Amino acid sequence: MNNLADLIAADARLCILKELARQTDGRLNEVGLQHVLDVFGIRRDRDWVRTQMRALEALGAISLTEVGTVLIATLRALGRNHVERRAIIEGVARPSDEV
Repeated sequence: MNNLADLIAADARLCILKELARQTDGRLNEVGLQHVLDVFGIRRDRDWVRTQMRALEALGAISLTEVGTVLIATLRALGRNHVERRAIIEGVARPSDEV
């Protein structure tokens, strides 16, 4: 990852995984995830958020379910392991060492 767009995408993917890990059931829809990214200064449209969600699914970090026109992400073991620094997923920023 050497360009700004790749770095922003990797950071956004980490934000998505961290937010899913905070949810009691490990699930959140694309609208909720878009709001979380907005808070962190990553203001992108829904299509961009969906692209990041699909990339995380392809990496095995989340699973996606489509309900009507909305995507719902569910955290998988690999995604949780990345957030907890037990595994590394290429294309996703690494979590900080802060607890």
